[in-house]
Amino acid sequence: MRKSKFIALVFAVILVISSAAFVFAQVPSEDIVILHTNDTHCNNYEDFAKIAELAKDADLLIDAGDAIQGSVIGTLSKGGYIVEIMNKLGYDVAVPGNHEFDYGLDRLVEIANSEADFPYVSCNLVDLRTGKPLFDAYKMFEVKGVKIAIVGVTTPETFTKSTPTYFQDGNGKYIYGFCEGNDGKNLYNAVQKAVDAAKAEGADYVLVDGHLGVDPESAPWRSTDVKANVTGVDAYIDGHSHTVYSEDSIQQTGNYLANAGKITIKADGTIAFELIDLANVEADADAAAFIAGITAKFDDLQKTVVAKTSVDLTTKNEDGSRAVRSKETNLGDLCADAYRVVMGADIAFVNGGGVRADIPTGDITYGQIVSVHPFGNMACLVEVTGQQILDALELGASQCPAETGGFLQVSGLTYTINTAIESTVTKSEQNEFTGVAGARRVQDVMVAGAPIDPAKTYKLASHNYMLKNGGDGYAMFGKNNVNIILDEVLIDNQVLINYIVDELGGVVGEQYAAAQGRIKIVDEAPVVIAPVEPAPVEPTPVIVPAPLPAEKYVVVKGDCLFTIARKFLGDGELWKKIYEANKTVIGKNPNLIFPGQVLKIEK
Repeated sequence: MRKSKFIALVFAVILVISSAAFVFAQVPSEDIVILHTNDTHCNNYEDFAKIAELAKDADLLIDAGDAIQGSVIGTLSKGGYIVEIMNKLGYDVAVPGNHEFDYGLDRLVEIANSEADFPYVSCNLVDLRTGKPLFDAYKMFEVKGVKIAIVGVTTPETFTKSTPTYFQDGNGKYIYGFCEGNDGKNLYNAVQKAVDAAKAEGADYVLVDGHLGVDPESAPWRSTDVKANVTGVDAYIDGHSHTVYSEDSIQQTGNYLANAGKITIKADGTIAFELIDLANVEADADAAAFIAGITAKFDDLQKTVVAKTSVDLTTKNEDGSRAVRSKETNLGDLCADAYRVVMGADIAFVNGGGVRADIPTGDITYGQIVSVHPFGNMACLVEVTGQQILDALELGASQCPAETGGFLQVSGLTYTINTAIESTVTKSEQNEFTGVAGARRVQDVMVAGAPIDPAKTYKLASHNYMLKNGGDGYAMFGKNNVNIILDEVLIDNQVLINYIVDELGGVVGEQYAAAQGRIKIVDEAPVVIAPVEPAPVEPTPVIVPAPLPAEKYVVVKGDCLFTIARKFLGDGELWKKIYEANKTVIGKNPNLIFPGQVLKIEK
């Protein structure tokens, strides 16, 4: 009796184990090849013909975002021409990157619903009014006997790395979200929910198609962060940071169709990762002919010569990295000057992420100008305070020397960034500027040769993306925080054309041969000068000793009254005490102290 029960129990256990293996351990009958791209940005789009050649041996073709924006082919068609090419190649699925939204959310929905033959997936783009995702969280494919789920994830940095107002109602209230809150946990939960749902539907393999990146500035929303906090994912296809990366089940191809990514699910169930250099791939003739037909649609316009340059205008460092996102460049100077002069401003800002392409010596075509400014932003002139300017510079410098699209190229002012001072910029969950909590790394700000006055009003030129819509997190501006003088009067690339043609006589000359020294970057730890010790007073039987004089402190770069009070008085809030004791030295504005000033510190 006991023996028969034991045998029955063993048999039941075997059935359970066998059943579990059948449900959860399916392997393909032969290798499955998944080909993927990311951050093509309309650059080198002719090389999609090489992707077509590789796709002949692939089972799935996937894009990880930022495909439809970045050069003239995207701008003139609002992404439509690239989608036509992706349809021709037979893309199976894509995730919206932050730049898929650059023509507006409505345009992306139009592309997804009416023009793309492939679905867009994103588990974390939510309509906050209904609580429902705008796109499906994942797409399931059945390939060679197994089910493969592709889960889409869009970076919450889209709020500021596209245009914030696209996700707001008319009153500035966010009506769409990216599960951005709770220090990354909301995003992780959204991804986990999608993975679990795909598993419940029978997925044998789950791949995340994420536009997330691996840059430090993108924490806590990087692909590496998601991987560390989500279970059940077999591989990550990544984008956003333009990184050549293939580590620990995460693969990203870099950008601009330099490489293609290949993920192979082998017949034994293991997964292999490979990056393919497209320089070594022949183009598919049929796809190449189709792409040539797309080019012909806009070729005449983009080849029209509008000006000339006698110098190379660049966005890059010598190693090819994007200098315009971390330091001054000559093309950044030119673009900022164009805004300042054409708009009649005191100061002009251009975000480094909005200066997208180099212009070599020779003729300048319309297509090249559009490639420099492909977003179609509109020029604005506003009145702001010096304090808003200082806050904007501090936000722009917060990641330096690392790259950030919000780094400011400037005209009409000069400034120094001291990278030895850790940034104390604070931001909201939407990555928008909220303040500066401590010492400032931006110093020596001069406007037209004079120190900036925080209380003074200045005319600032830039575009609607930054000045009205809070792009790149510049929430110190916005429609409610500035006085708009000229509202969206010229498209960004036309500002640049007008400046070169009308102000420079049609030729960019030697004055722009190099960056003009408007932005100085140093790495200098603040030098703290010890307080002057008072001379000892010899007591005498007759004369009462004089009281010890107050300590003295010499102001150095990076100081503010708050940090000095915290150092010497133990509480930064006692800065007013120092100010009251030194009014004659500091003047009317306690926010303006300068290196070399000697302050009394009365404890």
